[in-house]
Amino acid sequence: MWRTIQSWMDTHAPGDEYGPMLTLVTTQQARPGTAMAALKAPNPVPAQALDLLVAAAQESKAKDTKDARAAFLALQPAQRAVFVQRMRVIDGSPSIDDLDALVRVRLRAALPDGHADSFMRQLWAWWYEQTVDMLQKRHTSVSVTRLMQRISRIRDDYTSDRLPTLVDREDFPPEAETELADACFVHQLRWGGAGRQLNKAMVDYCRAYTQTVAWLEDDLVDLEELARFEDNLADEWQREFDWMLDDLDEDATDREQEQAGKALLRKTLDQTRHRIREAYDEAFFSRGKHHELADRGRIGWHPDFEARVKSLIRAARA
Repeated sequence: MWRTIQSWMDTHAPGDEYGPMLTLVTTQQARPGTAMAALKAPNPVPAQALDLLVAAAQESKAKDTKDARAAFLALQPAQRAVFVQRMRVIDGSPSIDDLDALVRVRLRAALPDGHADSFMRQLWAWWYEQTVDMLQKRHTSVSVTRLMQRISRIRDDYTSDRLPTLVDREDFPPEAETELADACFVHQLRWGGAGRQLNKAMVDYCRAYTQTVAWLEDDLVDLEELARFEDNLADEWQREFDWMLDDLDEDATDREQEQAGKALLRKTLDQTRHRIREAYDEAFFSRGKHHELADRGRIGWHPDFEARVKSLIRAARA
């Protein structure tokens, strides 16, 4: 309790009567006759709790709470009274192992049918971010309205025309850049004249791949839907690739071929005509799937990419 009081004093002015409510949530039961029992919600008795806290601060000999008790006693009496007036204790709270199941009961009307686990992982991840922000004092609370808006936003991603994004850009591991340096799609990008875009392409590739695995594991998409999406991307690419070849002279120089491949790469990655779901418009997924197809040699950017991919495969097998 004294560590919590110290944290509250460090975070807010104790004597601020307009300061936030200060709530200690604990799995333990407050013992009758203690300050903690006097602060129990919903019927706290702040005056009684104040007397008990002052007595405890004066009488305790515990070394590890000495500084917190001294700081509390150093407050002016009026400040202490306001400070304790803002305190509440919620005891007998469920353990962390029981929280998920209890939250699911409260949110049962919002849980998407068949995808509750995925939904809850997203909600807990967001709640963890809010907790970190509060610990780092970027904000002090999460309103009920904000929480309900987040729940609604997550729930909306589980409709028939949408999908949830389960992989963040920050999830790209630093070592992946080294591991992907010799990947086929990276060679393809270099043949197409890409330079500064290589790292971003690796991130898109990893995110799209990891996202696909997560959707499949949670039964959010099936293999047929993914195959249909890839076929659409490949078909659109083929049309643009054929136009590129038609526009190139038969005696085009290496530089001209590279420039043509670069233009095709940029145009293809910028197109968002085809989506895996009508309302899912995350650009990284389309770009990443193009890189996946290029990694398999199914599509490419350089006019002579097929022969070059075959050479790569032969060299890898040698």
